[in-house]
Amino acid sequence: MQTKADQNFTEELLKFRQSRSLVLPVKARAAQFAENLMGLLFPHFSEEIFYSPDEIAGQFTLLRRDLQTILQPLRTQMQCSVDEAAEDFFHAVPEIHRKMCEDAESIHRGDPAAESVDEVISAYPGFFAIATYRIAHEFYRMEVPIFPRILTESAHHRTGVDIHPGAEIGKCFCIDHGTGIVVGETTLIGNNVKIYQGVTLGALSVDKALASSKRHPTIEDNVVIYSNATILGGETVIGHDSVIGGNVWLTESVQPFSVVYHKSEVHVRDSRDTLTPIDFNI
Repeated sequence: MQTKADQNFTEELLKFRQSRSLVLPVKARAAQFAENLMGLLFPHFSEEIFYSPDEIAGQFTLLRRDLQTILQPLRTQMQCSVDEAAEDFFHAVPEIHRKMCEDAESIHRGDPAAESVDEVISAYPGFFAIATYRIAHEFYRMEVPIFPRILTESAHHRTGVDIHPGAEIGKCFCIDHGTGIVVGETTLIGNNVKIYQGVTLGALSVDKALASSKRHPTIEDNVVIYSNATILGGETVIGHDSVIGGNVWLTESVQPFSVVYHKSEVHVRDSRDTLTPIDFNI
């Protein structure tokens, strides 16, 4: 039996849920939309077989209807109508697909362990994270609220790669391994850039007052950033054709063709030497 306090809370919770449900897309349906789109663009994500262009066109029509339904709660917050947003997005899908294919080719070229592009598309978390970002970024560009962030966070949960939909990323983007990568909202990444696990492209400050400013770094073309490197700041520019070594911490710009590395000392001794005991207990 409910107490008075329990009843008050359930009444408040009902009002809260009702008020929010009017302005939020259903999270599960948003993620499912991206999954369904990926399944249509790449057979690697779907068991369906299509025998004619008309069948594929029919699937696009169904996806368009799904998108309109998902975006409906956001209609009062959008700069354009739900129908216009859906029309603009699907008009951009061929270019998005082309970029995804270029990303997959780039990952295949850059990873000796990758035996085929099909393997990259099917099994590489880096590709899935980039592909989801490509979808989400188009909605971000159209100023659709909330929805693009739900998409990239679903990929973050699945892959460990956190790419904000507002980041601007050029063609042939390559993520190797991927776990722990963070790419902030105002990051600019050029063409043919490759980054490894644990890389952070972040801000120097988390001050809310800086929300509308460029807070994250610029990475120019043909840059390689190795694992666990951290590059911070909106004015930080990594010049083209540079190599940033593992564990580097950067808060200032470097010129094109730079090689930046962190040098640490590693000592090796005979484990049978008992004169200098080492205790690793924590």
